[in-house]
Amino acid sequence: QVQLVESGGGLVQAGGSLRLSCAASGRTNGIYSMGWFRQAPGKEREFVGRIGWSSRMTYYADFVKGRFAISRDNAKNTVYLQMNSLKPEDTAVYYCAVEWLGGVEYDDWGQGTQVTVSS
Repeated sequence: QVQLVESGGGLVQAGGSLRLSCAASGRTNGIYSMGWFRQAPGKEREFVGRIGWSSRMTYYADFVKGRFAISRDNAKNTVYLQMNSLKPEDTAVYYCAVEWLGGVEYDDWGQGTQVTVSS
């Protein structure tokens, strides 16, 4: 079992930046990718982006392209979500999740971290 702990959320003004972290511990062998998702009040959870655990290839939702970037620190088993040019509509709880080799969906989730962007 893997444990995921997100951190780095907070309150920021529109146009500002935040960097979220997702630290993975426990079982990490077999991770295929790490994804970031978000859920705003009253809305469904949506995909933000992902990074291949070994390949480091990234993929982003259209609404964050050019503003957000995902990276990984091997030594720390930590994935980062750098968020720039934040907008009030980026306000949400942000979650990281693990996709396993051979899996078809994201199976393990962190507890989430709140990001609030004020106008």
